[in-house]
Amino acid sequence: MNEELIHSLLIATALVLIIEGIMPFLNPTMFKRTLLQTVSMSDRQVRLIGLISMFTGLIFLYWIN
Repeated sequence: MNEELIHSLLIATALVLIIEGIMPFLNPTMFKRTLLQTVSMSDRQVRLIGLISMFTGLIFLYWIN
């Protein structure tokens, strides 16, 4: 792997951590409630949400590039 790719992956990882930390920082009560609701969902529903999230990210990545 070249250094530019590793650098880009590290930046992407840092951005994911920052974005995922926003909700628990701003509203921890809602974050806990959301996690509890997620636990009560079926595996199929969680997979569908994951698929939609990945597809949306892929479209967004394609659009910005």
